[in-house]
Amino acid sequence: MLNRFICLLAAILFAAQATAHEEQAAEDQGPWSGKATLGYLGTSGNTENSSLNAAFGVGYEIGSWTHAFNAMAINASEDETTTSEAYEVGWKSELSLSEFNFLFARLNWRKDRFSSYESQFSQTAGYGRRLINSERQMLDLEIGAGARQSDLIDGTSEDEFIVRGGLNYEWKFSDNAKFRQVVNVEAGDTNTYMESITALSAKLIRDLSLVASYTIKHNTDVLPLTEKTDTYTALSLEYAF
Repeated sequence: MLNRFICLLAAILFAAQATAHEEQAAEDQGPWSGKATLGYLGTSGNTENSSLNAAFGVGYEIGSWTHAFNAMAINASEDETTTSEAYEVGWKSELSLSEFNFLFARLNWRKDRFSSYESQFSQTAGYGRRLINSERQMLDLEIGAGARQSDLIDGTSEDEFIVRGGLNYEWKFSDNAKFRQVVNVEAGDTNTYMESITALSAKLIRDLSLVASYTIKHNTDVLPLTEKTDTYTALSLEYAF
C-alpha cells in the first residue's frame, strides 16, 4: 500500500513539473475553479486500516451566484477483502445578498458500508453570514433546515426533518500556507450527524499543495456493536485548477 502511494505521488509531481514551464496568465481565469486530491489515509473507529483517498471539487461563479460540486471516495482492502469503503457527494448553490450575507441550498449524500448508516441523503436551505472577511482570514456561519433520508445496515430507514448549522473558517497565515476548519451539524429527532474537518495546506510548486487533514464524523444514535465516531487522518497532494 505504501509503495503504491509513493508511486502515485511521484506521478503527480512529475506531471506538475512537466507543466511548470508554462507561465500563469495574469488575467482572470473565468468563472470556473476546482481542485483534485489524492493521498494516504489512516482510519479508526468502525474500521482500522490504511488506504488511499481521492477527492474532486469544482466551482462556478456568475454574478451573485456561486455553485460548487464536490465528491470523495475512500477504499481499502487487505488480502483481497474490502475493509473500508465510503463515498460522499455534495452540491451547494449560494446567492450573495451583500458583502456579508447570503442564502444557500445544499444537497449531501453519504455512503459508508462500515457504519450503522449505510447511506444518508440530506436537502437543506438557509441563511449565511460572513463574520470575517479580510485578506488573511474568512469566517462564514450558516443556519438552515430541511430533510434527511437514511438507510441503516439492518434494513430499516429513517425520514426526518433536520436543522443544519455550519462553520467555515480559513486563515492564510503566509503566502504559501493556509489553515482551514469546517464544522457541519445536521440535527434531527432520531439522529444528529456532526462532521469536523481540520486541514493545514502548504504550497509545494505552483498549483500543487501538500495537505494534512483530520476528519471526525459522528452519529449520536447508532446500532449496537458499531461505533458512533469515525476519524480519518490524511496526508494528500492537492492540485488546484
